[in-house]
Amino acid sequence: MPTPKALRPFAHREYRVLIAALAISIFGSGMWAVAMVYQVIHLGGGPLELSLVAAAGSVGLVAFVLAGGIAADRVPQRLLIIAVEGTNLAVIAAISGLALAGWLQLWHLAVGAFVLGVGAAFFFPAYSAILPRILPPEDLLAANGMEGTMRPILQQAAGPAVAGILVAALSPSHAVTGVAACHLLAFIILNFLGRHALEAPGADSRPAGGGPAVERAGTSLLHDLREGVSYTVRTPWLLWTLVWACISVLFLIGPIEVLLPFVVRDQLGGDSRMFGFLLAVMGAGGAAASLATASFALPRRYLTVMMVSWGAGSLPLAAVGIMDSFWMLAAALFIFGATGGAGMVIWGTLLQRRVPPHLLGRVSSLDFFVSLALMPVSMALAGPAAEVVPTWVIFLVAGGVCPVMAVVAMVVARMPADELAHPLDRSSGDREPADSP
Repeated sequence: MPTPKALRPFAHREYRVLIAALAISIFGSGMWAVAMVYQVIHLGGGPLELSLVAAAGSVGLVAFVLAGGIAADRVPQRLLIIAVEGTNLAVIAAISGLALAGWLQLWHLAVGAFVLGVGAAFFFPAYSAILPRILPPEDLLAANGMEGTMRPILQQAAGPAVAGILVAALSPSHAVTGVAACHLLAFIILNFLGRHALEAPGADSRPAGGGPAVERAGTSLLHDLREGVSYTVRTPWLLWTLVWACISVLFLIGPIEVLLPFVVRDQLGGDSRMFGFLLAVMGAGGAAASLATASFALPRRYLTVMMVSWGAGSLPLAAVGIMDSFWMLAAALFIFGATGGAGMVIWGTLLQRRVPPHLLGRVSSLDFFVSLALMPVSMALAGPAAEVVPTWVIFLVAGGVCPVMAVVAMVVARMPADELAHPLDRSSGDREPADSP
């Protein structure tokens, strides 16, 4: 009996090791999100102190994500991933020890959150870049779908739930200790990754059509960054997908994060429990769609399917501001989560299959950076905008602009022609020639 497509990556030992460690690590991250909040409160902090600790993590992530991409293309990715997990373990273990001893202070939490943010900035470009080195191209879609399925389940649901139980039954410091245990286990597992991944990332990177390996030694960090940016700008499908991502983050994140709680309160008469449940519904949509996408072959019209999913999935949000039914709002958020999850699985696979291996870390970090950089801007603008115009107008504009921009991106980048010129539905295990714009 053939193995289901979604499970095919598990046939490879290195992937089993990597995904097991990742699952435990993101479960720990979900625990940390709750443990950190109640640890701040336990120390006498309020909303301001909590904002400062949370902001410290975001600053570390945004400030170092481009450096993380350069490192992923220079440093052996196995060592980078293990080093990050070891650093996470050291930080959380130190916070746990200080908390249990009664010596923890708020500045310890802020510094720890900053270092964890820096670690994430180095981890995710390296993780994205190492997958094509340990899996054949035809299994990358399933691998990305598996991550997209695990993340909302473990990081947004299971991890916070377990941390909440530990906080209520014992104390915030015991929940932090549980986070440390997760990172310890993930660190141990990662050390079982094969030594073949120790060679430099560029050692097996060859340009399209063969030829000598790309020479990376001796280049400056600025040169490496310029090379990644130049490739992105010269590659239409990549550039215009990132343009769409910037616009969607700017228009959508703020209304969802800042204004949706007030929609729940004012239009549905709900409370924080209803808001939390709606976020869980959105996460469930993303998980279900990620698993479904992983279970089938990459669509022949992969760029079209990706952009249509993202664009059409934003449309239901246009009506959020006038919805007075819980089930209608839940359905809109489920659709938004599902189409977003499906598109992200395809997008991650395209980066790994079409971007040259020696550039993958930098391009992945650029993708991460443009999304992260505008998140705080969007959230900062949403509140003041709601003071000037009705909430329903903000959601109408957000839900309408994103589909239009998806169409614009497809047309300007000539995505339908591009995807036919670069088919990825081969059964061969050979890597497709990288784009050469």
